[in-house]
Amino acid sequence: MAGTNGDIFSVGKKIEKLTISGEESTKNEDDSENGKKLVPRLWGFETKELYKIAVNFYKEKEGKAVHLSYEDKLKLVAFTQQVTHGKCTAENAPPLGVLDVIGKDRRLAWQNLGDISKEQAMEGFIVLLDKLCPLFRTVVEAQKRDIEEKLRLKKEEEAKKLEEERRLQELNEQKKKEEEARLKEEIQRRQIQDALNQQTYYQFKMYAEQQYPGNPEQQGVLIRQLQEQHYHQYMQQLRQNQLLIEDQTPEMTTATIENADKEEQKETSETAQSNEEDSDDLQDYPPIAPPEMWTRGGVEEFKNTIRREDSDAVIKVGHGETVTVRVPTHEDGSYLFWEFATDNYDIGFGVFFEWSKPETNQVSVHISESEDEDEEDDDYETRDDLESGIANGSIPSDYKPSPPPTSMVVPTFRRDSQDEIYAGSHRYPGQTLYCLMWQAKWAQLLYYLLSCNTLCYGKCLFTVDFGQMCLSNILPYAEQKICHTLFILNSKKS
Repeated sequence: MAGTNGDIFSVGKKIEKLTISGEESTKNEDDSENGKKLVPRLWGFETKELYKIAVNFYKEKEGKAVHLSYEDKLKLVAFTQQVTHGKCTAENAPPLGVLDVIGKDRRLAWQNLGDISKEQAMEGFIVLLDKLCPLFRTVVEAQKRDIEEKLRLKKEEEAKKLEEERRLQELNEQKKKEEEARLKEEIQRRQIQDALNQQTYYQFKMYAEQQYPGNPEQQGVLIRQLQEQHYHQYMQQLRQNQLLIEDQTPEMTTATIENADKEEQKETSETAQSNEEDSDDLQDYPPIAPPEMWTRGGVEEFKNTIRREDSDAVIKVGHGETVTVRVPTHEDGSYLFWEFATDNYDIGFGVFFEWSKPETNQVSVHISESEDEDEEDDDYETRDDLESGIANGSIPSDYKPSPPPTSMVVPTFRRDSQDEIYAGSHRYPGQTLYCLMWQAKWAQLLYYLLSCNTLCYGKCLFTVDFGQMCLSNILPYAEQKICHTLFILNSKKS
């Protein structure tokens, strides 16, 4: 028994060395009673947790993977008794039989532990088991890795759950914003449509009464159809105008806004003075309202209609030439309407307003050769030709040193009029004349239709796409003062 007592004393010394600090020691105190959390001490585990692992390992492996001597078993049992009951006393020690030799040996080993605390007893059990069985440390490390992996997975699951909750919250917020935007857009759409319907009701009602006299039901259906088409055409044109503004270069935007800028300073003081006078003159005129432009299908039917209306109005125009149509404003009208299409190729198109009193109220057509076929959008050169009548550098007899001031209504761009009918309208800024210009880069057929409204349906009709009908089908021919011409550009493609 002397050897057993010596080993227990040696283990007690090792336990004292395991203590980290005096403040953390809880000598002679029961941790379960004071409620203090055990500080991790050995191998990353709390002492209590590691003690449970050690006890379970000893119970499972004793006699199998662990083979201990009698004295070592007595020491381990003594530590477990100290952990369970505390110091060995007559009160907490059960009575022993006369022949219970093993019980007496266990009692003696327990008594030799003295007054060590519960935590020290657990640490003593762990240290002794690790010393006697190296496999124990391997099992502890494996369990530690397993616990860490479970903890990592738990954290990942929590993080994933939080991320999913955040994503769902963002999705709900996005849906809420989209729904609010949709409701706002719907309200705006209804407001716009109600305003347009209120503005166009009497005009469409007049037209419907002409189409279905004495039939209020059919009149109502037609009015609703026209108002719906009017709204969609209005929104389409609004989007096209926004895109056109975004696509315009800063120079073109400046020219469109100011309407009075000139292309260059002239070399002579006489021309410079003329430009200055033109700029001053334009400031005295009212501002130009933006045009309304749209496209529609039915190119072939449109061209057939033009042929039927006036097949004799055919003018031959050579390749690379510019067609300028001068249209005086009508005294009873307030809008100019135009539609045009071509056979095979695109064509340059622009509209200008000349601030001068026309000498005649007849539509006139001028044909001139372009100064440069490679220039597709030379707006200012074209405007000089329109205003002064210059063609290919030649000065006609009616040339005026100071041409009348001109404002740009539609900048000259090439239009894919071979695929769609290009149409538009513009409110009269005054009672003078319009200059509509087409620039042909290569030979093709140009079909166009002009009209001025003399009835009071006015602006409402210019944004309505009446199926495959053109302007001549919408209003009576005699009341529109329609003038249309079929041009044949009979040269070959360059």
